[in-house]
Amino acid sequence: MSAHKTLFITGISSGFGKALASAALAVGHRVIGTVRNQGAVEAFEALSPEAHAVILDVTDFARIDSVVAEIHTRYGPVDVVVNNAGYGHEGIFEESPLEDMRRQFDVNVFGAVAITKAFVPYLRERRRGHIINITSMGGTITLPGISYYCASKFALEGLSDTLSKELSPFNILVTAVAPG
Repeated sequence: MSAHKTLFITGISSGFGKALASAALAVGHRVIGTVRNQGAVEAFEALSPEAHAVILDVTDFARIDSVVAEIHTRYGPVDVVVNNAGYGHEGIFEESPLEDMRRQFDVNVFGAVAITKAFVPYLRERRRGHIINITSMGGTITLPGISYYCASKFALEGLSDTLSKELSPFNILVTAVAPG
């Protein structure tokens, strides 16, 4: 069995996603990452023959299943799914519009849920895999001025914990990584 794995990482254009993708490529893994424009596709794919990018906004829920199916057809099985795409809404609760909370949850929670739901049948069929959800210190403690962000990361922490119990009989690991 090869030590090299295929990773799918959302949000590889910057931050943790870019760092994770670069580190995985450096040790010989294949990385398929999501970006939001063609320029980012070209920049990422120039890094390595094992770097592959797909344009996908994680809130484009109607497209996710077909993108994941295409990835399996084109690249074969994915070993590790990293839900990294996200952002942090800043603003005190009282002054933050409800629509901002919906957007925060669409990206940080529902995007990760949709990606995970698309990959789980493939992982379950193979009876192995690893799902990594990038949460935050804000998913375990709170700070003033980022209530929507903390709420979304608490949700992702809880989801990760529950999912780890549901998927462990299929030898699928679920890890919540909380930087900060």
